[in-house]
Amino acid sequence: MRALIDLQKKLLPDLLKVMKQRYSILHSVDLFQPVGRRGLAENAGLTERVVRSEIDFLQKQGLILVTSKGMYLTKEGKLIVDQLAGFMSEMMGLNVLENQIKEKLQIENVIIVPDDSDNYEWVKQEMGKACVTFLNNVLKQGSTIAVTGGTTMAAVADVMSTLNKTNNYLFVPARGGIGEKVENQANTIAAEMARKSMAEYRLLYVPDPLSESAYQTIINEPSVKETLKQIKGAEIVLHGIGDALTMAERRKTEDAVIEKLKANRAVSEAFGFYFDEDGNVVHKVRTVGIQLEDLASIEYVITIAGGKSKGQAIASYFKQGKSHLLITDEAAAKEILRGS
Repeated sequence: MRALIDLQKKLLPDLLKVMKQRYSILHSVDLFQPVGRRGLAENAGLTERVVRSEIDFLQKQGLILVTSKGMYLTKEGKLIVDQLAGFMSEMMGLNVLENQIKEKLQIENVIIVPDDSDNYEWVKQEMGKACVTFLNNVLKQGSTIAVTGGTTMAAVADVMSTLNKTNNYLFVPARGGIGEKVENQANTIAAEMARKSMAEYRLLYVPDPLSESAYQTIINEPSVKETLKQIKGAEIVLHGIGDALTMAERRKTEDAVIEKLKANRAVSEAFGFYFDEDGNVVHKVRTVGIQLEDLASIEYVITIAGGKSKGQAIASYFKQGKSHLLITDEAAAKEILRGS
């Protein structure tokens, strides 16, 4: 297929440009339906004039239904989007990019979606869909899935659907809450994933971070002990990667610690660990839940993080952290390679 795409680029470059543009419109309608022209233009990164012209064409082809509530994909339109997904990925060179990231980060599986999640919310949803697809392939009956918080994980929860193995699996938060918006906390995300996939869930009502004395008291509480046992026994972990200073601010970290992070050039955070660009741990927050060392015994660790702004943080984490799969976007991948 690569050879055919290269020939098309040389002989019919305009055809590929038009195909990419129309696929982008269909894809955006699929994600946001019902959607109006203005919203579609914003999400597809096109002008309203271009969108109006393309919508007229796609409607005549029977791929889009225009109603008073907004636009929807028809069954044929959905079929086209699904069938074109693999071709478009290769046409945009994402397969090559995936192999380069595998080699760079020394990770066995990488999935890259188009564009930049810093600029478009739909990119996070595409990463979420890739995560759900992978879960369907590896999930076993009775599996426990631990999830962290954050906006990317909330986007995964938004697109969660009923999973293939519909019996006896459990979602749990990977750690306590950090005082951020409730919709981005691990408890909320675990509950939402369970609701949409028709699974069970457990919650962990523990603040994050904790002082040492508070930590020792809380982990000996019977209810916390039971939930913590389930969390530590998870077969699958879904987690994001944070920018170090952004995460420190969200945790309302003391000024002295923030200065320490700056002095040690911390760039990434995961599971309460802060890393510099070489993957060295420069600070650790006391948290209840999964710790970095626990990942070694977990069957599937799935890392989901994207956006050009996260490229350096992702590269930093993978010099230390374990993962079986990275789901990211094109902008982050290019930024990782740029830092080589």
